[in-house]
Amino acid sequence: MLQNITLGQFFPGKSILHRLDPRTKIILLFVLMIAIFAAEGWAAYALLSCVTVALIFLSQVPPLTVLKSVKPLSWIILFTLLIHCVSHDGEVLAKIYVFKLTTEGIVYGAMISLRLILLIVLASLLTFTTSPLQLTDATEKLLSPLRKIGVPAHELAMMMTIAIRFVPTLLEETDKIIKAQKSRGLDFESGNFIRRLKAMVPILVPLFLSSFRRADELAMAMEARCYRGGEGRTHMKVLHLSRADFGAAAVVVTICASVGGLSYAF
Repeated sequence: MLQNITLGQFFPGKSILHRLDPRTKIILLFVLMIAIFAAEGWAAYALLSCVTVALIFLSQVPPLTVLKSVKPLSWIILFTLLIHCVSHDGEVLAKIYVFKLTTEGIVYGAMISLRLILLIVLASLLTFTTSPLQLTDATEKLLSPLRKIGVPAHELAMMMTIAIRFVPTLLEETDKIIKAQKSRGLDFESGNFIRRLKAMVPILVPLFLSSFRRADELAMAMEARCYRGGEGRTHMKVLHLSRADFGAAAVVVTICASVGGLSYAF
């Protein structure tokens, strides 16, 4: 399970998505997410699915790696599907106790599950094609107008990026601790729920200690480099919009307009 969590991983490359300005990618991601939530009907979701598949190939990230981001949340998606299958009125296909499996419920549940999958894949593509440093700079730039009302844009961007960046590191540390405890004879799988929950203590305690140690080391490293926040800070690589960014924005706007048209037409 830990190997299937891809949040925070970055795949260096020279694809079209890699070359886009990170601000453009963040904004267009939110626009596409709004389009996914607003979409109605299979025609609109078919278009969004084709767009998502096209983005996967344009990113040049291995498709199986992208699909791995869905696997950790597969139980939530399956649970959502089952809930909708038995909670909608319509033509009854089967009845199990008080639950009625309906045709409308299956259709609506499949649509909601597809919506979740598209959201997860698109969010994963952002981290796959954008380095943590670029995410920090882009988030800071997008939040910079809020400085006028006292919002610490740089500090917020730094905290979010550090949190995302250390997800793979903490997963690797967790995997090492689990293997070390198993080699000492600790059993995580047998017994009832309470016993398995107690077996997690030898994992959580070393993990918390390791996390605090890493946080302390990071703080000392930042202080040793005279880090004093975003005040007066300059950037070696200044973000700037290119024709590709405006072209990508035009394409996404066209896609959203098409999704809206298909939603009302069918």
